[in-house]
Amino acid sequence: MEFSARELFARMIKCEAGGEGLNGMQAVATTVMNRVHVPYGEYLRTGQGDLRRVLVQPGQFTCYMRTVGGQPNPQTVWSNPPEQIHYDVVDWALAGNVHPGAIETLWYMNPYSATCPPYFPYNRTGVQFNRVNQHCFFQPTALYAQT
Repeated sequence: MEFSARELFARMIKCEAGGEGLNGMQAVATTVMNRVHVPYGEYLRTGQGDLRRVLVQPGQFTCYMRTVGGQPNPQTVWSNPPEQIHYDVVDWALAGNVHPGAIETLWYMNPYSATCPPYFPYNRTGVQFNRVNQHCFFQPTALYAQT
């Protein structure tokens, strides 16, 4: 059975940010929707404004990877069914809401440290914007437009 885009999104929110509280989940959901709506660059070219394409784009979200570092990934969207709060966050994001800590962000990461790196990915297409709970959020630089 193929999951709907809403279901995949809810599963991704649980997997990627389920331990980050409502603010963290909303910030991650905002970043995903920013990728859906960005009018230029890689995410427009590959996602074409389609949520499902953005979610399943290879190499983007750890929770969609069956292996990480050559090892089976025990925490995937397929192994972690969402709860009502995850659907609520998805519906909030799909309704056009935006978390202020993730305005125009296209990337996030948990650095597992007290500080965020200045750029992400490391090719300088994203610059550090904000931190919400354990995740660092990055807005695109001018280099992103060339992707």
